[in-house]
Amino acid sequence: MENKNFEVAAKDYELIANLIHSDANPVGIDAKKTHILILNKLQELCERMERIEQKLN
Repeated sequence: MENKNFEVAAKDYELIANLIHSDANPVGIDAKKTHILILNKLQELCERMERIEQKLN
């Protein structure tokens, strides 16, 4: 299995942490907001891949 680098720049880490933070949740994050951010990024990546694939064809 390939070793992945999952390190995030401190600036980006703080931005993301502030976006998903929730004092109302026992684990400290807003799960709904977190999932929306993840799904949105996946959608962006899918659209980008489709554009690249179209250019390759």
